[in-house]
Amino acid sequence: MSKALLYDATLCIGCKACEQACADHNKLPYTTAIGAEEKQSDHKYTVVLTKGEHFMRRLCMNCLDPACASVCPVGALRKTSAGPVIYEEGRCMGCRYCMAACPFGVPKYEWGKVLPRVRKCTMCPDRVAAGQPTACAEACPTGATKFGERDELIAEARQRIHDNPEKYLDHIYGLTEVGGTSVLLLSGVAFEQFGYRAELPGDPLPMLTYRVLSRIPDIIPLGGVLLGGVWWITHRRKEVAAAEGPRNNAQNGTSKRRRDEE
Repeated sequence: MSKALLYDATLCIGCKACEQACADHNKLPYTTAIGAEEKQSDHKYTVVLTKGEHFMRRLCMNCLDPACASVCPVGALRKTSAGPVIYEEGRCMGCRYCMAACPFGVPKYEWGKVLPRVRKCTMCPDRVAAGQPTACAEACPTGATKFGERDELIAEARQRIHDNPEKYLDHIYGLTEVGGTSVLLLSGVAFEQFGYRAELPGDPLPMLTYRVLSRIPDIIPLGGVLLGGVWWITHRRKEVAAAEGPRNNAQNGTSKRRRDEE
């Protein structure tokens, strides 16, 4: 059976133990400054967001049928039967199609490195394979993040909503979005407040692409369609680069000034 994470925002106290545990497990830096960052990045795979008295986690949703893996031309991203969507950096050629395809905007690129990689939460595949919970779930002091069998977590989430309808939205985010994900979310406030998209389809994105292409008559040359797809992905990559470029340039400038001062 496939494993999953259930995050219950109503149980979260914003301690960020999950952030620290994720950084430790993935050998990432974690300082007070990084802890204060409220965006996922190439050095911060999960983030706890705060809106007034409410909290929410952002991390890779590890989709059941991931769009990132479907567009990767070299198979660097792959969904495992256990649940995690893993990344094999030795295969990656840096095309960044995964960044354009992800409906949650998760994959990040190491723009400032000579040999850059795509970075994201991979749901601790080594721990999962060893029968252990993910690092974030193990570190959570309140049980806000729970690891287990996906079907069992779905049943538990439904029971929590049934028992406390005044406490929860009647929605398990990740249950059906883009075909379902291996990260499930519960909340008492709208997920959109924390950047989660409400308009996502219930079908997996790779399946939607297949359906569109399968309806194109054979007499219509596919060359234009394929070129259009390449143009869209290339254009989207430029948008992603433009969005992340200023932040990375600022970081690189700060690093350079520090080196000059030293």
